[in-house]
Amino acid sequence: MPAAFAYGPWALVTGASSGIGEQFAHLLAAAGCHLVITARRAEQLQNLATTLQAEHGIQVEAVTLDLNDADFLTPLLTAIADKDIGLLVSNAGFGLKGPHAMQDGAQLQGMLNVNALAPMLLTNALAPQLCARDKSGIILTSSIEGFVPFPHSAAYAASKAFVLSLGEAIAWELKDEGVDTLVLCPGSTDTEALTRQGFDPATLKGLMSPRDVASQALDALGKKTVLVTGAANKAMVKLLRNLPHNMAVNLAGKAMQSATGGASKE
Repeated sequence: MPAAFAYGPWALVTGASSGIGEQFAHLLAAAGCHLVITARRAEQLQNLATTLQAEHGIQVEAVTLDLNDADFLTPLLTAIADKDIGLLVSNAGFGLKGPHAMQDGAQLQGMLNVNALAPMLLTNALAPQLCARDKSGIILTSSIEGFVPFPHSAAYAASKAFVLSLGEAIAWELKDEGVDTLVLCPGSTDTEALTRQGFDPATLKGLMSPRDVASQALDALGKKTVLVTGAANKAMVKLLRNLPHNMAVNLAGKAMQSATGGASKE
């Protein structure tokens, strides 16, 4: 079990109702952290809170909200105002696959808000509180798609490139303030998002469990700034970054098109 309790006593996890975010919540609860968990789906979020409290004897506050809402920060900051947050896990996000011209504009705006704007505002708002502690941490969930442009995932990859750049810059700024910052860059992970985006999990190489991804991230916090999870994903990122840029984009586009079977929407 990673020593996540070093960043206690409270942790804030966004996108906690399923997938990697849910596993972050389970692992942090097992390590003794009290939790503020957020997501859009109230029933799933409250069920998770009840389970974690019963299994680990910790305090859990479930805050139902949509990070696409313009004023999402207000209820969230109210919920954590009296809590000593030592770890921010900004994990919420979603993807849209297929040709960019075929995407719905409102969905693209929502994806940008959730994937990029929300972590930017969260880190800005919580940084003073985190810096005031002797030790604290930030985990931002990006993607292996953040390293190069991915045709047929253009806007999603761009949003994750934003998170990667933001996280690396924040890590430098806060390194002398006792704040450990990690940008998590998973590849294919066995979550419900895969099928919603048009992937067939059976065809994906290196598919990882969300628990393994979250566990590796907590293990790496304080040891490195960027984590690509899984050997296959590390090899893919290394290949894409070492190829001439136009060749990398071409390879990424063909791989994405093949993996989604020509899917056009989430």
